[in-house]
Amino acid sequence: MNPRLDLLQPYPFEKLRALLAGTTPPKGLKPIALQIGEPQHPTPALLKDALVANLDGLARYPLTKGLPELREAIATWLARRHDLGMVDAEREVLPVAGSREALFSLAQAILDPAERDALVVCPNPFYQIYEGATLLGGARPYFANALPQLDFRPDWSAIPADVWQRVRIVFTCSPNNPNGRVMPRDEWRELFRLSDKYGFVLVSDECYSEIYFDESAPPLGAMRIARELGRPEFANLVTLGSLSKRSNAPGLRSGFAAGDPAILERFALYRTYHGTALSNTVQRASIAAWNDEAHVVENRRLYREKFARFREILAPVLELKMPQAAFYYWAQVPGGDDERFARELYAATNITVLPGSYLSREAHGVNPGRGYVRIALVSTVEETVDAAQRIKEFISTRVLASAAR
Repeated sequence: MNPRLDLLQPYPFEKLRALLAGTTPPKGLKPIALQIGEPQHPTPALLKDALVANLDGLARYPLTKGLPELREAIATWLARRHDLGMVDAEREVLPVAGSREALFSLAQAILDPAERDALVVCPNPFYQIYEGATLLGGARPYFANALPQLDFRPDWSAIPADVWQRVRIVFTCSPNNPNGRVMPRDEWRELFRLSDKYGFVLVSDECYSEIYFDESAPPLGAMRIARELGRPEFANLVTLGSLSKRSNAPGLRSGFAAGDPAILERFALYRTYHGTALSNTVQRASIAAWNDEAHVVENRRLYREKFARFREILAPVLELKMPQAAFYYWAQVPGGDDERFARELYAATNITVLPGSYLSREAHGVNPGRGYVRIALVSTVEETVDAAQRIKEFISTRVLASAAR
């Protein structure tokens, strides 16, 4: 067996199951899952209709590079969404089986497993696929802590020059999981400058890019900044997007990699052997999804309503900072013990949230997720309101109990 498998840590949800094992919530309270970022809004009818209408596509093997019509739909969407003028559908776009698959396999294609001291920079907290892809690719992760005193900006400036010289990939996540922060222009410019200086590849995870709260201010994307900086072929940049969050279709497993044609050409070669081409049926449904914005606008309306109502209910007992985008509240817990808070909340209310320390690693003397929980507002408005009321009662009761001691 591959010995690098032993380097992998348990996934956050495995840790959570272990934490909650043996805990029995009150009978009669419907469970509410706020721990996992799985969209629960209805998948749009146009996407489901396109799946059914194209079932004959299952009778043929799909091409690794995907249908030309899908690449064109993604290129057109990217150009429109990020004001890019034109994106080359043939050379600068590659359909993938969701951003998670692409994050992992792209690292395997970029990293040289024979290079013993290679590093991959990850923001901390982070999506655990970054770490797993790094370790199985033969490199080691180097964590850039995102701390509240820096407004959750990863501390890129604290990375020494001798570390940058060994970096082969920098993973970014904007809008960020778990704190919803959107990277501004100056931060992108600095990372592109460092990429030019040290030669690493920027992998921009933008799977939350379409979940935001101000219709007039969509989050900046890396490709937009690259064009502004005069990088016409997106040198050393690969951006990843997905229909999972945008179109409430996590089970479709459909997304894209876009950017540097030289990297995508080699990535396509890897994928020829990797065998993860999207079925033709899924590709046809994906075309329908990328060509429609009405369902995405409605999706954002629902998130706006949920975030506002959740925050209004909990404001008297829990400070909640409104994220810039994505669908998480990154909340500092009373008492500072995120594991204890998550376990006691579940025991009292049958609500599940994710301890922030499970999304982070101890790095540079601190675990930046400790003392926080990630709350995913992915369910219905009604269930979100119910959850907020239960959490409010739990915190209020807890505070009163502490005061009585």
